Amino acid sequence: MKRDVAIVGAGYVGVPLAQVFADAGKTVILVDIDPGRVEKLNRGESYVEDVPSSELRPLVEDGRIAATTDYDELRDVDAIVVALPTPLSRQREPDLRILNAASAEIATRLRPGQLVVLESTTYPGTTREQVLPILEGGSGLAAGVDFHLAFSPERVDPGREDWTTKTVPKVVGGITEESTDAAAALYGAAVDTVHRVSSPEAAELTKLLENIFRSVNIALVNELAQLCDRMGIDVWEVVEAAATKPFGFMSFQPGPGLGGHCIPIDPFYLTWKAREYGFYTEFIELAGKVNESMPYFCRSLVSQALNHKHERSLKGSRVLVLGVAYKPDISDTRESPAVKIIALLQNAGSEVAYHDPHVPTLSENGVSLSSVPLDPGAYDCVVVVTNHSAVDYAKLMEDANLVVDLRNATGAEGRRSDKVWKL
Repeated sequence: MKRDVAIVGAGYVGVPLAQVFADAGKTVILVDIDPGRVEKLNRGESYVEDVPSSELRPLVEDGRIAATTDYDELRDVDAIVVALPTPLSRQREPDLRILNAASAEIATRLRPGQLVVLESTTYPGTTREQVLPILEGGSGLAAGVDFHLAFSPERVDPGREDWTTKTVPKVVGGITEESTDAAAALYGAAVDTVHRVSSPEAAELTKLLENIFRSVNIALVNELAQLCDRMGIDVWEVVEAAATKPFGFMSFQPGPGLGGHCIPIDPFYLTWKAREYGFYTEFIELAGKVNESMPYFCRSLVSQALNHKHERSLKGSRVLVLGVAYKPDISDTRESPAVKIIALLQNAGSEVAYHDPHVPTLSENGVSLSSVPLDPGAYDCVVVVTNHSAVDYAKLMEDANLVVDLRNATGAEGRRSDKVWKL
């Protein structure tokens, strides 16, 4: 069956994008190397929280969405969208092996007239310097002449309901004006707003700027939180008060560190690329240092709270970490600061358990645990790392012996409670 669009990568970006295209009347084939994912999708079973199975199944049954592990399905589509991981190496350098391997697979199936769009977050120049030569070399076709090539950054925020794949404006930049036109036409048929830029490099940098902006501002307020701790000032009260100003201020909140698929990683793409030009992105790197230090600072807060409230040390204390997902009300634990905090507490000799209604098991970076029932009184300290809305924080304060609140989940009541120690 001929399809309109192929999406390479059936993850948290690819599946919602497939739904949006299908809702707009296009037929979509999702290509993924994981047979388990493909089987689930073809049964109409979603593993992506933003796309419920109840919404996916009718689209599969109608033939508007299908999944496969066979790259040959790309031969007959009009457009190919690439939504694959672009992780960092242990040395904090871009690792494009997954993207480059997929580009090589696409190249051998590429035909004249097709459009290829990269959505994977990466450094400026990737589309032109990496993907383009692979596609041209493997196909014998010329980009911008025989086929169109563009970059359009994904802007997914898992769990968000006010802004979705359909309603968030889509930035597109092609290697030629015609490629930009083709990409704009593709997305314009499915999403509400398309914003054109002059090149793939501009589109690539747009995505990085968005996440660097958040990283730097979160680092600022995290640094302020550490200063407020020394000065005996409630940082949450200060942030709330500053947020009353109707202009010139945007509220960011401190926390135990950055998590997720973007903000902890994306800024380092630019710091790496900048060195090619003899330029050092000092704001970005300083923000990274501040944010990466927060789990250590939070461990010290737990230690202080136990010592001051119960005259206990971390060693031998029973600690319950409340929430291990990187943000509220989702199950995603990628880069979650909770993993680091658990490891630090364990290394200090604490007996650590966690409760998270969205994450039944956790196995990352040497931490391997399963969620336990929420029984705050059974622990010397409860550490709120992720403020899931399903938790009754008033009851938590009542039942717990001690709460270290890293997210202001206990609000104003927590400020007045002698059981609560706040970031």
